[in-house]
Parts: sequence; C-alpha cells; structure tokens
Amino acid sequence: MTEAVRSDLVRRNRLLEAAQQELAKFERSEIEFCRKDREERAAALRLPLDESKVH
Repeated sequence: MTEAVRSDLVRRNRLLEAAQQELAKFERSEIEFCRKDREERAAALRLPLDESKVH
C-alpha cells in the first residue's frame, strides 16, 4: 500500500470517528430533550408517567 493511500485511510478513519462521536453526543442530547419534554407535557396535563410504556 502506498504512503498516500495509507495517509488517506488514516484521515478518513479520524473523520469517521469524529462523526460517530458527534452523532452519539447528539443522540444523548436528543434523548434527554425528549425525556424533559415528555415530563413537562405530563406535568401540564397532570398525567402520571408510566415508565413501562415509554420508548
């Protein structure tokens, strides 16, 4: 394998890893946002939260 190809693969892997980390961070924040939104709506409607039915 030539050095240029190896360099491209290393660069691609670093970008892929960074993208995966950003996606994981976004997914965690989205889950937290949905949880808070669900709790706020339940409180506004005075509904109990049934954890067994929450996806």
